[in-house]
Amino acid sequence: MKSAAEAPGWDATLYLKYGDERTRPGRDLVAQVPLADPRLVYDLGCGPGNSTALLAERFPRAEIIGLDSSPDMLTQARRALPAARFEAADLATWRPQRRADLLFSNAVFQWVPNHRHVLAALMQALASGGCLAVQVPDNLAEPAQVLIRDIAEEGAWSKRLAGAEDARQTIAAPQAYYDLLRPFGARIDIWQTIYQHALADAPAIVEWMKATALRPYLALLDAAETQDFLAAYTERIAGAYPPCADGKVLLRFPRLFLVAIRA
Repeated sequence: MKSAAEAPGWDATLYLKYGDERTRPGRDLVAQVPLADPRLVYDLGCGPGNSTALLAERFPRAEIIGLDSSPDMLTQARRALPAARFEAADLATWRPQRRADLLFSNAVFQWVPNHRHVLAALMQALASGGCLAVQVPDNLAEPAQVLIRDIAEEGAWSKRLAGAEDARQTIAAPQAYYDLLRPFGARIDIWQTIYQHALADAPAIVEWMKATALRPYLALLDAAETQDFLAAYTERIAGAYPPCADGKVLLRFPRLFLVAIRA
């Protein structure tokens, strides 16, 4: 979610509305990093600093640098972690000037063009024994995503929104990442997890998506069109995500994880 090539206007406050749910995959990822005492750690696409805080807690002696392309995200991160270091960077082209011990990324590379090429380059930028730890949403086939594309193809806005889906990169099959990184790695660990986030109701799912997947589409609409788009989306989300017995809805969210150790 943090490449400079993507649509503008990341909203840290909106993103953090579901901060606990968004941080959980990062917490699960950092728990699988097999390093005892890394010296140089980069948080790639640090967002508002929620993942950086996990790294600082796990590796208190490390030099940790958070990178993001969004000024709003960086402002929030610096406010949340004033002792940490944060820098603006476009991950499509950024490479570390020093060999890193850990390159960590929670929900970023789905927004980075040619991300597999970038991951291979980052793997080569690690120190020997260093770790590349990445988590990406793998949810393009989920109703919350499919309905965005369906509505974008309807109505007077269809031509304007035709390229909006290109902002989000398709995630490949696990074997593609294994084969990509294996020439550089002494160990490659890949797994998938499906989270079931209990949210208040269908509009809550819409709020979740407004902070991420809806952004490239809404950025191309005026105020009236945005209202119409969101109304249609909310109605269809309500049909796709029926309420549980307590009235809440479950947002099914598949994610792909990989942890690779540099040979």
